Amino acid sequence: MGDVFKALADPTRRIILDELTDRNGQTLFEICSRLTTKHHLGSSRQAISQHLDVLEAAGLVETRREGRYKFHYINTAPLEPIIERWLRNPEKDAE
Repeated sequence: MGDVFKALADPTRRIILDELTDRNGQTLFEICSRLTTKHHLGSSRQAISQHLDVLEAAGLVETRREGRYKFHYINTAPLEPIIERWLRNPEKDAE
């Protein structure tokens, strides 16, 4: 769970996840383009790639290769334990 919080702590990584939520299955080039045009972030491809590595290590992003392209997909499964722990505990609310 610590990796998930570390990954979510950075605002650029949260924006990347927002972009993947909006349009899942993007290449690094597409993500960089959207961050530049929509969010005016001037991060290099290498910096965005490092952010994607952190998100992937936390399990929040999965990748799939198709030919010479690598597509990035959001994975919300690592967020479930957080939601269960603090947001969906009706027994605690009843106390």
